[in-house]
Amino acid sequence: MIRIIIADDHPIVRAGLRRIVEDEAGMGVVGEAVDGEQLLAMVRQVPADIALVDISMPGPDFSVLLRRLKEESPRTRALVLSVFPEEQFAPRAIRAGAMGYLTKDQSPEQLVTALRRVHAGSRYISPRLAEWFATRLDEAYVASPLESLSAREHQVLRCLGAGLNVKAVGERLSLSPKTVSTYRARILEKLDLHSTSELVRFAVQQGLID
Repeated sequence: MIRIIIADDHPIVRAGLRRIVEDEAGMGVVGEAVDGEQLLAMVRQVPADIALVDISMPGPDFSVLLRRLKEESPRTRALVLSVFPEEQFAPRAIRAGAMGYLTKDQSPEQLVTALRRVHAGSRYISPRLAEWFATRLDEAYVASPLESLSAREHQVLRCLGAGLNVKAVGERLSLSPKTVSTYRARILEKLDLHSTSELVRFAVQQGLID
């Protein structure tokens, strides 16, 4: 049996995912988590093959969570299921250790296919995302300014875009306000923005916040 933990902070979503999984032969849900810390605690105690992870739930930033999951439970493969656009988040999720990435507008059949593929040891990405990756192999391709951000800059951008002030961002990411301000300045420069209000609009337009 493919043992799956569902990690999502929305009860209705968890219930729907459980139904999809348990309707399939050879699959079962062995646990549910409502935030990143609960997921990490659960995989230490409950043997699981796959963690189906929503990257916008409370707890550590998704890239930190995925890295910790891989370190603390190497046997548990992460499959991300998110509302966020593939192009913005899937590459970062995969670099952080995820074995696949789906958006929540995909069908139950695609989810089941992804779960089986990840359990077999393969990565799962959608045809659309595969095409997106292929364009980046073209020598003429020029990366967007957003792609130039480091993982930490991306974290800070999303926090600021969600309306948090510098102090609140620092508390969430365990950074000093001075360090957050430095990251903010770098982000504004890289994205050719001139104020926090422009940064917030940019984050919303790019689909970086829920």
